[in-house]
This record gives sequence, C-alpha cells and structure tokens, in this order.
Amino acid sequence: MKLSTALKNLNSDKDIDNFLKDLCTPAEIEAMQERWEVAQLLYKGDSTYRDIASKLNTSTATVTRVARFLFKESNKGYLSLLKQD
Repeated sequence: MKLSTALKNLNSDKDIDNFLKDLCTPAEIEAMQERWEVAQLLYKGDSTYRDIASKLNTSTATVTRVARFLFKESNKGYLSLLKQD
C-alpha cells in the first residue's frame, strides 16, 4: 500500500496523529508543522518572508522553500488544501 493511500484511509485526527508519531520523529513532525504554518501565512499574502520567519522562529530559507513549492512548483499539494478553507 502506498503511503498516500494509508493516509487517506485514516479516519480521525487522532489516528492521523498516532500514525505520524509512529512514522516520524518528533523533529520531523515539528518541521512539517512549521512548513504548513509557513504555507498558510504565505497564502494569506499579508506578511513578508522576513515577518513570517520571525513570527514562526524559522529561517527565511525555509519560508523561501515553502513559497517555491506553494507558488512555482507543479505539485500544488499545499494549494489543494489551502483552497479548501
């Protein structure tokens, strides 16, 4: 079974949290959470990269990387979720 299929088959936030805790280290989960928060702030469009980095205590390199995947790369994974809100 592909990882994406496994994630899709999880039925609750608790199941997803537990699966991620089994699959990833706490640092990996924290890094993913940080990127997701960066993506949300970038999508809102009312903060500079530097402001986002400062607010989330992350690097501007992280903000720039997330922005690249959010706005320029063809995957559009961030956008598919952000547009649902």
